Amino acid sequence: MNIYKFRVIIDTEADIFRDIEIDTQSNFADLHEAILRAFDWEEGEMASFYMSNETWDRGEEIPLLDMGEMEGKSSPSMFNTLLKDRVTRPDEKLVYVYDFLRMWCFYIELQEIKKAAPSTLYPRVALAYGDAPDIDEKEIDFSGGFDLMDLEGLSGGSKADSRPDKTGDPEIDAYLDDMDEEEEERFEDLDDWSDDY
Repeated sequence: MNIYKFRVIIDTEADIFRDIEIDTQSNFADLHEAILRAFDWEEGEMASFYMSNETWDRGEEIPLLDMGEMEGKSSPSMFNTLLKDRVTRPDEKLVYVYDFLRMWCFYIELQEIKKAAPSTLYPRVALAYGDAPDIDEKEIDFSGGFDLMDLEGLSGGSKADSRPDKTGDPEIDAYLDDMDEEEEERFEDLDDWSDDY
């Protein structure tokens, strides 16, 4: 039996990596599970591998689930794609993303292909460097870059709640006051409408 030895580096300020050895006949789901175990994380979030290159660009995606299954088509997924069908030589690179809300990113490089050691169970962690971060260390970003609390209605009030009371310009202040009144009327109309349902 042949095994792959991957170096898996997590994208953090500190230097943290794991060397993972895994059977070449394994699928990408096996590697996905091995990475999470190596960093003491639990499964439960979406994830994808991406074939990569020397500059770590993301190429072909191998998602956790078969995205074409709902349409009756088969497409690559971690469960139906074997490592040996995508990774064939040392120095090949992959990018692995876990939890698309927190966007944990791992850089993976194949170190070597070698014979399995006798009486050794795979996959296994051959080398661990650095303490794994807490999976909840990164905050969830629901907004995709927008400040949701500044959007109308999502802060439990209106845009006017975050405005200064007065700008110093009488015309602008009068205009903003009118806008505030219209906004309050819209919220009242929404409340009346929601009461009907």
